Amino acid sequence: MGEATFFGNDRFSWIAEIEANWTTIRDELERVLEDRDALPNFQDISRDQIEITDDDRWKTFFLYGYGFEAKLGVEMCPRTAELMRRIPGMTTAMFSILSPRKHILDHRGPYKGVLRYHLGLIVPRDAPACRIRVGEDFRHWVEGESMIFDDTYNHEVWNDTDETRVVLFVDVLRPLPEPESLINRLIVEAISYSPFVLDAKRNQEAWEARYRTHRQGRQVVQPLTAHRPTPGTIRSSRR
Repeated sequence: MGEATFFGNDRFSWIAEIEANWTTIRDELERVLEDRDALPNFQDISRDQIEITDDDRWKTFFLYGYGFEAKLGVEMCPRTAELMRRIPGMTTAMFSILSPRKHILDHRGPYKGVLRYHLGLIVPRDAPACRIRVGEDFRHWVEGESMIFDDTYNHEVWNDTDETRVVLFVDVLRPLPEPESLINRLIVEAISYSPFVLDAKRNQEAWEARYRTHRQGRQVVQPLTAHRPTPGTIRSSRR
């Protein structure tokens, strides 16, 4: 792959199918956002995020985390989950929900064996005012469009608007030749059983249990099974 902050989307054939189904993903996201205040803050799931965010303006909704399935996320967003399982080397997939005027402090990922993918789902009208810096390069999100970058470069996010930004946030294994690819897979698998990841998994499961109780008590929506999709709803890309 070489060294770069951002990579060309044409280097990842699976992106075309995700973009072809972006409205399907957003439809499922909108159901999640019906109860937005009950969603977890990122630092409530991943404790180390407290170093870059300490309020309730960066929320998450996980489908997968380092290979572990977030059962509630898969139940509520089955078509999105199916699309995520088709991505080669997918390790983590979630919705990243950034409130107005939120600033995510400068930080960097710990391991170069994965790349980060974002798909714009809800983007403020003043899109350039909602931006990301990776290294010295800046980008902003566009609804239905993708970006993929190396998060081991220092990066920072600003939402300098009065609107919410939501992206699909996915980590994938960095494409490598063999035997480096095998070694990378083994390292990522080992990381998935680290105390850091297992603690986040416990936090996610505890939040899911509280959320199910919350939903039952309020009877906000119909039972999850009433929203199962009919077969054949995933569109194939013709790009």
